[in-house]
Amino acid sequence: MKRSVCLNFRIHQPYQLKAFAPSQIDTGDCYFDERANETLINKLADECYLPANSIILSNIIRTNGLFKVGYSISGTTLELLLRYRPDVVTSFKNLVKTGSVEIFAETYYNSPSFLYSTNEFERQIEMHSQLILEVFGSKPKVFRNTELVYNNDLARYVYQLGYLGILCDGVEQILKGRTPNKIYAAPDAGEFALLLRNARLSDDIAFRFENKDWNEYPLTASRFAGWIHSHPINHPVINLFMDYETFGVHKTRHSGIFDFLSELPLAILANKSFRFGTASEVIEQHYLQDIYDVPSSISWDNEKAGLDWLEGENQKAALKKIHSLERFICNSNMEQAIKCWGILQDAHYLLHETSEAYEHYKNIVVDLEIKLIKEQLKKNKLDFIPFSPNAY
Repeated sequence: MKRSVCLNFRIHQPYQLKAFAPSQIDTGDCYFDERANETLINKLADECYLPANSIILSNIIRTNGLFKVGYSISGTTLELLLRYRPDVVTSFKNLVKTGSVEIFAETYYNSPSFLYSTNEFERQIEMHSQLILEVFGSKPKVFRNTELVYNNDLARYVYQLGYLGILCDGVEQILKGRTPNKIYAAPDAGEFALLLRNARLSDDIAFRFENKDWNEYPLTASRFAGWIHSHPINHPVINLFMDYETFGVHKTRHSGIFDFLSELPLAILANKSFRFGTASEVIEQHYLQDIYDVPSSISWDNEKAGLDWLEGENQKAALKKIHSLERFICNSNMEQAIKCWGILQDAHYLLHETSEAYEHYKNIVVDLEIKLIKEQLKKNKLDFIPFSPNAY
């Protein structure tokens, strides 16, 4: 059987937050900067999504459908694209129609909700799958969690939801010398498949491509394909996963990244022992070979096991506060507040915000909490607040 290259991309953009001062708490009514949202989506559409999609489609056509890719597109991103750049959504639809492109399931709002509320986690997965069905005409078969957060419990939970498998990171500390280039199983999760990202090869493209100090610079498609071809026959699946914005944004057109993307499929297919496969095809065509035992959570944010990006004081406080609002959300009829609560769970706000941006985020969350408390008080006809909303 031929060895498979499974090439997948993440596409996520958060809502841009407005500056929100303490004086606006309990007076503000708009948290998101629509002008900034539109500007960012237009930039990404013109510099990445449309040109990269055009290359992907061209590669599918000239290989007669042998070139295949997968996309993990958040609900947030699809909302923004449908609002500001429906032409980009059309271009993704055209890719899916070829039969060579697969869309992953994920959390709607790019949230780490599994770590805090399985009810919210499942709600977001269902919301996302429904949107994918409405836009692309089919439900996803394979799951990708936010920031590749993964552990054994998650595997068992997602397995029970009916998915074929999940994409997660191949962490050397857990692999202990084993290769990430085969399909693994999780303990006590039946035939549920784990597709482990080959971190080194993925990051060669995503991070090292234009590094002139790298001893492999400049990276060409033929050289990269040679690395793929050099893997032994007992490495049946090579999973690559990176941000789609690698093409045209993180690496500009002038870096040669689009030429690399255009030339890569034929370079890999030149060796008849290799083919491209979507995630679900790879799972169906290859058998489970080993156990990947992950009792504690990992992600793709660092090379070691763990979730360091959630361990800062600001991050822990923000997560505790935003998820404490679920008790109000469950009893709320305010659709806009429920939507805002979902958006504010985005891991992006935990990973990338400056201290100033964090202050704005914190103030927005407190304002939302007050709105929810007031709604609850009105429902119960109470005249007191049972706890201080400012306790952050």
